[in-house]
Amino acid sequence: MKLTDSLIREFEHEAQTTRKHLERLPEDKLDWQPHQKPFTAVALASHITEMVGWADAILNQHELNFDPATYKPYHATSVADLLKTFDDNVAKGKQALAGVTDETLKQPWSFKIMGRVRFERPKAAVLRDFAFSHIIHHRGQFSVYLRLLNVPVPGSYGPSADEQ
Repeated sequence: MKLTDSLIREFEHEAQTTRKHLERLPEDKLDWQPHQKPFTAVALASHITEMVGWADAILNQHELNFDPATYKPYHATSVADLLKTFDDNVAKGKQALAGVTDETLKQPWSFKIMGRVRFERPKAAVLRDFAFSHIIHHRGQFSVYLRLLNVPVPGSYGPSADEQ
C-alpha cells in the first residue's frame, strides 16, 4: 500500500468524524464559550474548518509564509456556512491527496513567519501534524463544548456515552 492511500483513508475518516461534531453545533449557541479566554463555539468550529483546508496548501505548495498582520481567519456566519466550507475544504484536501505521490510527500515544506523559517519538515509529517493531529486536538475541545451545552456528543473512535 502506498503512503498516499493510507493518508487518504485517514483524512476521510477524520473528516467524517469531525463533520459529525460540527453539525451538532446549535445555531443559537454560536457565540457561546465556556470561559472568557477560549474561542467561542463558532470560532473554534471555524478554526477546525479552516485547518482542513490546510491539506491542499501543504501538498500543493512548498511553504507558508505567515504574516499575522494580514492574516484574516475564516469565521462562519452560520452552521450552514460552516458545513459548506468544511465540505469544500475536505473535497479540496481529498483532491490534493489523490494527486500526490509518495515522493511528493517526502519533499520539504517550510513554515515561515514574516520570512523567518520556524520549521521545515517533509510534507507528510506536516500534513499529519497540521491537518490531522491538530484537527483531532481541537475536535476534542469542541466535544467538551458540546457536552457543556448538553448536546449529545458523537463518538470519534467508537460510541460515545450518548450513543450507547
